[in-house]
Amino acid sequence: MCTSDKYRRNSYGIYFTSMVMNEGNSSVYDRGNETVVNQFEQPTWQVFLWALAYSVIVIVAVIGNVTVIWIILAHRRMRTVTNYFIVNLAFSELSMATFNTVFGFIFAIHNDWYFGTGYCRFQNFFPIAAVFVSIYSMSAIAVDRYIAIIHPLKPRLSSTSTKVVIAFIWMVACGLAFPQYFYSSVEHFQTRTVCLVDWPEGVGGRHQLIYQLIVIILSYLLPVSVMFCTYGIIGTTLWGNPIPGDPATRINYQHQIKAKRKVVRMMTIAVITFAISWLPYHLYFILGSFRSNIYTEKYIQQVYLAIFWLAMSSAMYNPVIYYCLNQRFRSGFKWAFRWCPCIKATGEDELEITTTKAFRMTRSYRSNTVPHASVRQNADNGDEVKSNCV
Repeated sequence: MCTSDKYRRNSYGIYFTSMVMNEGNSSVYDRGNETVVNQFEQPTWQVFLWALAYSVIVIVAVIGNVTVIWIILAHRRMRTVTNYFIVNLAFSELSMATFNTVFGFIFAIHNDWYFGTGYCRFQNFFPIAAVFVSIYSMSAIAVDRYIAIIHPLKPRLSSTSTKVVIAFIWMVACGLAFPQYFYSSVEHFQTRTVCLVDWPEGVGGRHQLIYQLIVIILSYLLPVSVMFCTYGIIGTTLWGNPIPGDPATRINYQHQIKAKRKVVRMMTIAVITFAISWLPYHLYFILGSFRSNIYTEKYIQQVYLAIFWLAMSSAMYNPVIYYCLNQRFRSGFKWAFRWCPCIKATGEDELEITTTKAFRMTRSYRSNTVPHASVRQNADNGDEVKSNCV
């Protein structure tokens, strides 16, 4: 039989209880005539298995995203509008892996905070902002692809404008995460110390519920809906329309369409992966808002660790997707790890990320078409720039 002295919730969704129990089989402390138990203490073998699972996320995400950033920033050919957003996405996922995943796991494994008040505030702020940046960066890529493919004659973002958009994304993300920082605190219980978000009206109060609703809408439902709609329209355009033009120009046009399809396919898979990874996490919060007693269930800690692992694993998938579906990134990865005995990098891989490929194509539409235009295309990402030279 047990009773709860206090319920609080931290940014990872677990309600912490200072349990007063008459019996237990884990960390037990005497307190007068009562026995105080840390109900979240786990056996060593279980901790080891979870640590192994979370280590996979950290290792793959850190190595993969650092390599993606290097491939883009170290090679001028890779510095396109889309790839600048991919750099921002990779940095946010790198931040999630190094801060959110590592420290979140250490905290969640026993629900004991070892890092002090200052880092508690940082942990509830920066990694959460990085999650927002991740989804908004993917949204920016979707909008950029939409403009490039559906409205190719409209002006594209310049390098400066892209950096301004990225700065704005970080400002919005930090604004959304600021309440987590403002209300963060450390509390000391009989068996452990916890880092939590102490809302003014407590668990289930108006402030917490409004904030949680805003976060779910702005960081998941709205951007995911926008991306699915955007890529749906793009897919209909690229795969549903017949290829125009006479046979003389059709080959170049087919090459252009094929390049755009590759990028759209790659980013669509990235969005679907993100949506699936984070769906159980948000459903967990929604269910807990209406049935807070689920946080006192016997196996809730194991359920949460599984849901948290799935959400954090989104940080490691994108580099793998880039490698599998984009020739340029595949060549970049090979060239970055050419020192490994099992990696065979060739001169063609180096040229793929350092030499600009361009070709000239004149579009001739017979009816209901846009005007003629000479187009120079960055073949792998489908970017078009009006030009009179090759």
